[in-house]
Formats: sequence, C-alpha cells, structure tokens
Amino acid sequence: MTKLTKTSLMRKNDLTALDATEARARITEHAKAIALLVCDAAAAGETFEVVERALCAQVSELARAALSLFLAVGEERVQRQGRRLVEREGRTFRRAPAQGRSLVTWFGLIHYERTYMREVHGLGPARGFHPLDEAVGLTADRVSPSVLSTAVRLATRMPFDEARNLLGWFLPDVPSTEVMEGATLGYGRYTQDWFKDAPAPNDDGEVLIVQLDSKGVPTATEEELRKRRGKRDKRRKAPSPRHRGRQARGRRTKKPRRKQGDKSKNAKMGTMLVMYTLRKRRSDGLLLGPLNKRYYASFGPKRHAVEVARREATKRGFPPGTRRTVQIVTDGDNDLASYIAELFPDALHTIDVMHVVEKLWDVGSSLAREGSDKHRQWVERQKAALYAGKAAGIVAELDERLAAIPRTGPGNKYRREKIAEVRGYIAKRLRGMNYAELSDRDLELGTGPVEGAIKNLIGRRMDHGGMRWIKERAEATLQLRCIDANHDWGDFMRYVADGIRDSALRTGARVRVQQQQPHALPVAEILTEAA
Repeated sequence: MTKLTKTSLMRKNDLTALDATEARARITEHAKAIALLVCDAAAAGETFEVVERALCAQVSELARAALSLFLAVGEERVQRQGRRLVEREGRTFRRAPAQGRSLVTWFGLIHYERTYMREVHGLGPARGFHPLDEAVGLTADRVSPSVLSTAVRLATRMPFDEARNLLGWFLPDVPSTEVMEGATLGYGRYTQDWFKDAPAPNDDGEVLIVQLDSKGVPTATEEELRKRRGKRDKRRKAPSPRHRGRQARGRRTKKPRRKQGDKSKNAKMGTMLVMYTLRKRRSDGLLLGPLNKRYYASFGPKRHAVEVARREATKRGFPPGTRRTVQIVTDGDNDLASYIAELFPDALHTIDVMHVVEKLWDVGSSLAREGSDKHRQWVERQKAALYAGKAAGIVAELDERLAAIPRTGPGNKYRREKIAEVRGYIAKRLRGMNYAELSDRDLELGTGPVEGAIKNLIGRRMDHGGMRWIKERAEATLQLRCIDANHDWGDFMRYVADGIRDSALRTGARVRVQQQQPHALPVAEILTEAA
C-alpha cells in the first residue's frame, strides 16, 4: 500500500483559498494522481477493496479542488461587475475588502474568499452580504446546504449523536451535534408555512379519509429544566469512565420514591393527522387506495390539528358543503368530536371499531372470569352485534346487566362502575358505530393508518428511555419527520432556500439556518365556513 499513499496529494493543513488558475492546476494534478494510483495498484496486484478505499480519498481531493474552482470563477464574475455601491430595499451597500471563509462540504473542508458588501450609514446593527454566497445559495452556517440537509434528515430518524456518528462513516468532516440541533430548529421555523403553501397532490380519489389520534411524549419537568439551564459547578476530571459515573451519582439529589400510579414520563400529547383518498372501481364499486397519503403532527392544541385537516381537505377538493364523501375516524375523543362537528358538519364521523372491541373485552371481565370461555363467548356475541350495526342492542344488554347487579356486595361497586363506564361510552357515540353500513360502502372501520403513523413517526424517534423533550423543540423534529414521510424533503429544502433568499434580499443581511431558540407552537384559529 506504500505506493498508493505516495501518490496522494491531500493537504490537510492547506486552508488557503485558491484562485481559478491554481484550482485548475490542482484539478489536473489530482486527475493525474488518480490515474497513477490505479495503474500502480494494478501493477502491484492490489485488491479491489484497497484500491476502492484509496480512491475515496483521492476523489474527495479532486472534488474539493473542483468546488474551489467553482467558487473562484464565481468570485471573478462578481469582481468583473465592478459595482462599488449597491442599492437594495432602500439601503446602500459599499464594497469592502474580501473576506475568507472555511466551508464544510460533502467532500471535506475547503477555503475560499469572496467580496463583502457593507451597509453605509446603517441605523441599526451593521448589515452586509456576500454577493457570491448569495448567488450560489450559501448561508452563514459554514456548512454546505447538502451536508446540513442530510445531517438534519438523519437527526429526525435517530438521536443527534448517533446521526453524527453515522454521518462520519461517509464524510471526512461532520457538523457537531450543536450545529445539527440548531439546524433542526432553523428548518423547523419553515414547516408551518410549508404545510400551508404545499400544493395539493395530483390524481386524487373521490373519497377523503381523515384519521386523528394522540400520543404522549416524555418531556422535561420544570425542575429538570432548571438543572439544565442553571450554572454548572466546576468539576474535576474523573480518572476513568466508571469513576465519572460515581461522581455523577454523588452530585444527584435524592428523589422521593414514587407511589403507586405516579408517572415519571411527564407526557405531553401530540396529535397525529393522516389523510388519504380512495378511488371507486367502476366494475364493482370497491374503494381502492390509499392514494396520496399525507402525514401531519403537532404538539399544538387538538383544534389546530382539526383546522389543518379542514384546510387540507379544502385544498384537495373537499370544501365545506361538498357532496363528496368525507370520513373522519377517531377513537372517540370528546374534544376532537366537538371540533369535527364544527369544522366538518357533513362528514361521516366513525369511532374506531377496535377501540370499542377493547372496551367490550374490558367490561366482559366484570361479567365473567377474565380469559374464561364464558368471557370470550360473551365478547364474540357483542362483536357480532357490533359489526351487524346493532350497537344499540349492546347498550340495552349492558343496562340489563347493570340492573341485575346489586349495589352492595363484594366487588359489585367496581363491576357496576365498569359496566356504567362502557355503557356510557357506547351510548354517547352510537351515531359513529354504524359499522354494517360502512362495510357495505367499503369505508374504513378502524384507525390502523394513524396508529401506525404514531408508532413510526412519534414513538420510534421520541419515546425512548431517558429522553426528556421540550415541546417546542420536539415540534421541529416531529414536523420534519412528517415532511420526510410525505416524500417532500427535496421540495421542502428548495422552499427553505427560496425563503432564505427572499429574507436576504429583504433585510440586506446574511441569513443563518441554525437557531438557538425554537419556534413557538402553532395555535388554534377560528375558522369560518367561508374560509
């Protein structure tokens, strides 16, 4: 392998900017070095794996030289324009000396210089911009857009430190976890506008299905936040990792033992929305799908999620008052039911049948020994009645069972409360349990898609042992996960780039994607039928 390493032209400590002539010469050198590497390896009988690994480094050097040439030629174009003063949005900018910059790219670190335009007589903080960066779409983050986008995309799928380690398998220079967290919050500032402005999918079906459900995510308590944000004591360095653990345990204050029923998760609820359409097959009337499935999730109010559903339904051709079929499936949540009745008055609101079946199994254990044949047979009879559209008959039987149980006696209080609870749940939601009619129309009976979305988009990333989120920070990660699941990541990144360019033109200042503070959670709006 000695011959291969001798042909390397890598200059790890060479961070000087190259002009166009030097960059062209460097590209020629690297191209010759690659050809020489391959020839020497073939003559020496090297294995394919050895040559492939050596080529990775050489190709990265060649690519860095090519990127340096691209930036150098762009800077020459800026300088040829020769403008010393630039007017923009009522502000005047004067040419200042060129500034150097290091940039983390997909192929490693490069260094380049570019002209700086400084605002003349600015009233507020000094503003300025670099025409080259603006022209080629570089922000003030010192990381190329492709690297930053990929790092954030990985961070929406796994913890930040794991995402950084995985990215390090493929890239010579990797952003820190702090950069990745800041970029996640920065991209998160654009998600609400994206969902609002994103176009409706093409080739939609004739029936719209809307499913809603909620999931709790572990969040930090106020005491935990005070410890995070408070001033940290100076700590002497531990001699080894096992001693560092002992020191950490010694610093912790003792927590009171939790009582039965106490929760340590401190869960905050996020609402998941899944929307898709079905298309009727002419031959037999079956509804085929799902088509154009879209995900949305937020830790904002539940009403906000229903408002988003209303907005997206209208965008997809199902406005208020439409004669087209709109079906909304939930688990019977009272708050969601009230918002649905207000914003979707003509929709079919269905209660998830499996949620009702679970309650039947629960109440059945109050009528027979749990797990016994009698218990199973009773539940199967109620399920048959439920699917046959006879939910009212189940309520009538529960009334009879309740009347037959004395008010006093061992265990009777619990049995009566359980039966009354399930009886009240079903009786209140009878209109949403017309499962026989829904089956005949080939519509949805359960919330399987939204349950799966909750598991994959919320639980898999955000509900693990030791995790303690802040809702506003979790919001950015969750909504970016939804955008990725919708296969809109590339379109979203172009949308953000356009927003950054518009912001730079409007403010006359460089724009940074990374943010220290998260964007505020969305709030509910009062939507009218006209809206």
